[in-house]
Amino acid sequence: MYFLRSLKYFAAMCVLCAALMALMLLTGTSVLSPAETLHAMIHTPRFLTLLGALVVLAALYPRFGFVRRKVEGDVELDRTQIVNAFKSAGFSLREETDGVLRFRADGFLHRLLLLFEDEIAVSQHGQWILLDGIRRGVARVEYRLDSYIRMTERDE
Repeated sequence: MYFLRSLKYFAAMCVLCAALMALMLLTGTSVLSPAETLHAMIHTPRFLTLLGALVVLAALYPRFGFVRRKVEGDVELDRTQIVNAFKSAGFSLREETDGVLRFRADGFLHRLLLLFEDEIAVSQHGQWILLDGIRRGVARVEYRLDSYIRMTERDE
């Protein structure tokens, strides 16, 4: 799983670099021709530096790209708030097994932007609701969920 996540991130970064270079060539903001750009990338230390940076970043991505966060609450009592928080962040409940709710991103583009690593697991851990998944998704949901639970507590 770790290696696959790193590989996906590396591929995404390579596509992003290629897209940026293509955009520069198409808009005329590059001072080099396409052939000169390719030659400079392959035959200069810049290419090795860029490649090395991408490899290191991709190798570390599973460590900083995925998190576990806690929100005070109860999965069963706060289920409506959990589902609504995920819904407002662009996720839907896809599966519920053994007290674990599994949410996935809605829409192909949203899933693609999350490199198809869009599953966020929600479980109970003591007095805490545990959110486990990709950092971008978890951070958005955590903020909303905490807010939704606090608003519900005030209403009661």
